[in-house]
Amino acid sequence: MVEELLTAAIATGTAGVVYLAAAARVVKQYERGVVLRLGRLRGAVRPPGFTLIIPAVDRLYKVNLQIVTMPVPAQEGITRDNVTVRVDAVVYFKVVDAAAAIINVEDYRFAVSQMAQTSLRSIIGKSDLDDLLSNREKLNQGLELMIDSPAIGWGVQIDRVEIKDVSLPDTMKRSMARQAEADRERRARVINADAELQASKKLAEAAQQMEATPSALQLRLLQTVMAVAAEKNSTLVLPIPVELLRFLEKGAEQHPEHHGRPAPDASGQVPPAPSRQLSPDPSDEFPPDSLDQLPPEHPDEIPPAPADRQPSPDRSLEQ
Repeated sequence: MVEELLTAAIATGTAGVVYLAAAARVVKQYERGVVLRLGRLRGAVRPPGFTLIIPAVDRLYKVNLQIVTMPVPAQEGITRDNVTVRVDAVVYFKVVDAAAAIINVEDYRFAVSQMAQTSLRSIIGKSDLDDLLSNREKLNQGLELMIDSPAIGWGVQIDRVEIKDVSLPDTMKRSMARQAEADRERRARVINADAELQASKKLAEAAQQMEATPSALQLRLLQTVMAVAAEKNSTLVLPIPVELLRFLEKGAEQHPEHHGRPAPDASGQVPPAPSRQLSPDPSDEFPPDSLDQLPPEHPDEIPPAPADRQPSPDRSLEQ
């Protein structure tokens, strides 16, 4: 009898241990448990820790409440200004309602992924290329709202959405590089022109100041000579002041009679200017017919007279 009772107790203990092992469940701190009893939601969500279920009757689903980082595959689309781009993004989300994530959607991860891809393509078609490159904060907010709207019913909260990279065609990259280079060159020319304008104003003020004080110009000339002489060279360029040339020009205009007159001698008297004698023209003393009969400088070189040439008759005797 005692042996039978002992055997029954051992069998009962063994069955209890097996039942406890089959019914015991452990929910981690970052998880929540959803129990379905015979296919229906049973009670509230099980908190983290040790919990029991009915074996073969209840099924416990554990839902992770941590933030999930999901990369969105690169989506190719055409922007509003007809530029083909490839854009990829990343979505940060977490489950806030474990029961809704199990009951309302089959696979909330896959659903969020597909919604992120379609929303990204929609954002590409509604935006310009400049917005994709420079105004990403606004696009991220719009993409987050588009994904978060249907995800609320799935018990999922979209924490953040970020556009990672925008891939452009090579031709568009070269065009943008030329545009940036042209813009930088334009700004450089504007800055250079502004500097020239400021320098010209300062030079005009300096010229007015030097005109009021001519000695300042001479001092500036000496400073220039010193700057040139400081270098290791053997050539010294000494410019002539323009004011000196103007002074000489004004003096020449005030005394035009001094041009061409000889300098005074030791007694202070100016000798008369020598008269110019014109050399006589040989054609005035000799007729044209006798020019070829003039004696040359060397008598030995007198050419013989032509035989067929007859002397001209004396017309005075005929008269």
